Amino acid sequence: MTHRAYVRPMGGWWRRDPYFVRYMAREATSILVVAYALLLLISVERLVQGRGAFEDWLETLRGGGFILLHAAIVATFVLHTVTWFLIMPKTMPPVEVGGHKLASSLITLTGLVASLAASVFLYLALRAFAS
Repeated sequence: MTHRAYVRPMGGWWRRDPYFVRYMAREATSILVVAYALLLLISVERLVQGRGAFEDWLETLRGGGFILLHAAIVATFVLHTVTWFLIMPKTMPPVEVGGHKLASSLITLTGLVASLAASVFLYLALRAFAS
């Protein structure tokens, strides 16, 4: 008598566990990251083509569809930033200050505050440069 090997069904494996659903949703957002990279490349190409081409491109970007796309991209980048700093305490060696292990929440909060501060600084620097 021969026994057939058990083959575990793989279809939809990630939908069975909420952890994997969140993981796959986060990974799917990479499509918007690619879309933003393409928008930046097109912007640079239009800039190289001259002022008129670049201004026409900026006018195109002011359309409702592009505004919605940019809103989705910003939401995606915020999600990536938050999840990145939530994972950080799990991936780095323990940090001790004064003989006590630093709390994971403090590491996450510090990363988020540093990211926000860097973003605000970059925004202000670009605004100053543009004017």
